[in-house]
Amino acid sequence: MKEQSITEKESLDIITSMIESTKQRLHLGDGNILLLWGYLTVGVAMLITLLLLLTHNAVWNWLWFLIWIIGGIVTPHMMKKQQNKAGVRTYTDKLSNGIWSLVGANAILFTFLCLGFMLFTGKDIWSLMLVFALLVVGIVETVQGMIIKEKTLIAGGSIGMIAGVVTMALIVAAIPLYIGWFMPMFVVAWICMMIIPGHCLNAKARRQK
Repeated sequence: MKEQSITEKESLDIITSMIESTKQRLHLGDGNILLLWGYLTVGVAMLITLLLLLTHNAVWNWLWFLIWIIGGIVTPHMMKKQQNKAGVRTYTDKLSNGIWSLVGANAILFTFLCLGFMLFTGKDIWSLMLVFALLVVGIVETVQGMIIKEKTLIAGGSIGMIAGVVTMALIVAAIPLYIGWFMPMFVVAWICMMIIPGHCLNAKARRQK
């Protein structure tokens, strides 16, 4: 049997079709996942900020693990429900999921690294997680936005990247990250990165329906 070659135009049409298919499924599902992590992170950050300002007791920083506990329990159920609705996944879908899975795995690695330094060396390097949450997540979100051509993801991710670079520069310069001004910046960045894009994606899903 003679194989039929695919023209350049047909190849572009296939790629465009996969991107549009992935974009529609992300509108229907990932908006809620963004909102979950966005509201969860912002809520925990604001709670910790309030408690630290009222008590000046650093023990409240352990509440950051609530994000892992709640997000880790709820996200798999949301993703399973989303996959059941989406049906067959395209290569672009698998690429996007793979990127975010890599982010999750590295976040766990960073967490254990910070915990190990604290337990075995007595050094506090938890600020590394703030850089990760802003810079790395921001980069991945921007890439995700480029893949599906979603401007709110690109803009939100870019804001996160800028905040992450600023945070990293402050840490390198040994400038203290005072909670009174840093946490508001962190919260605003996460609102731009997760909450605004999440609502925009859900709004587009409703219009498509």
